Amino acid sequence: MSSADSAVPTALAGPVTSTGPVTSTGPVASTGVVGIDASRVLSSAPTGTESYSFHLIRALVPLLSDHQPVRLYLREHAPRGIEPDSASAPCRGAELRVMPFPRMWTHVRLSWEMLTDPPDLLFVPAHVLPLIRPDRTLVTVHDLGYRVYPEAHPASQRRYLDLSTHWNVRSATHILADSVATRQAIVDAYGTPSEKITVVYPGYEPDLAPVLDPPTLEQMRRRYGIPEEYILFLGRIQPRKNLARLIEAFSAIAASSPGLSLVLAGPTGWLSEPIVARAAARNLGDRVLFPGYIAPEDKAALISGARLFAYPSLYEGFGFPVLEAQACGTPLLTSATSSLPEVTGEGGLLVDPKDVGAIAEGLGRLLEDTELRQRLVRLGFDNLARFSWAKAAQQVSALIGVLLAR
Repeated sequence: MSSADSAVPTALAGPVTSTGPVTSTGPVASTGVVGIDASRVLSSAPTGTESYSFHLIRALVPLLSDHQPVRLYLREHAPRGIEPDSASAPCRGAELRVMPFPRMWTHVRLSWEMLTDPPDLLFVPAHVLPLIRPDRTLVTVHDLGYRVYPEAHPASQRRYLDLSTHWNVRSATHILADSVATRQAIVDAYGTPSEKITVVYPGYEPDLAPVLDPPTLEQMRRRYGIPEEYILFLGRIQPRKNLARLIEAFSAIAASSPGLSLVLAGPTGWLSEPIVARAAARNLGDRVLFPGYIAPEDKAALISGARLFAYPSLYEGFGFPVLEAQACGTPLLTSATSSLPEVTGEGGLLVDPKDVGAIAEGLGRLLEDTELRQRLVRLGFDNLARFSWAKAAQQVSALIGVLLAR
């Protein structure tokens, strides 16, 4: 397929600036069956891509089903919030196709479905396109961190991510990117024509809001063994999140803040052992805490109870935790690299993530400067207006309509 074949009208595809995503007026009326790979909405411990898939599908299906049939492909039963079996369900009007298969579900079972009963368009929001696919396909590429920081990924994981992303960008009719930074990274890494990529900003969890009730905060801290005064990181524990440098920066300010702890919350990822070892090497074992995965119902309280939220990641395709901190009214420190300034807006203190001194200085400023903290929290709330799943779904629905109408 040539780049001209994969292009969409300028009104949807660009130009995209750093001030915001592509805008559209809403869904475009069209005909044809839309299939959506919903296999990534099922996870006992959802991270960014699973959350993206879940929330976008919930917001997108009602818009699409007003114009054409919608099929959701799953490996097992639909989770609560996706089930379309009642008039009030978010995914009402969608047909569920549950297709159990032990291994290679995408390339074998989903491919077979695409061969025997294909939709007119297949949308894959959080994984890889199947080997057999319909003529029209739309896929989301979330980030290219494995290319920017290959040392932060095991070799096998790096090879898989590179092969699957290369397959996606080469094979898809059109591509969604979570940010302008990710769009440019795809163009630079794979030579993909920029007009083949549309930037659509994701939303954030709509239920997140500041938790101010002292008993609720105390119960959360007791559940996870967290002290009253803490700096928080929330995300997967892996090298790309730059946690070794964050620990070094905390070590630099620890003596001047004796009652303060650093909480590194989230599931363990690859190559996490050196991160834990770094805390032990700095004799901070009792002040650097790893509470593990945080239940969704505790997330708002955990973020709200922190003195500040530290997210000095080396690279992010979008960075959901930035918006989560802003939604909970917690002062934010994050990186001046990749998509993070684009997503943060003016509602965070930006630092060089490779400079331990800069991270330590930023932590100290946020701990000591009440006026700065209040200003960043206020600007963070203002920044959230740019992001919602409803906006994202409207833009994706409009793009699907254009692709179907070609």
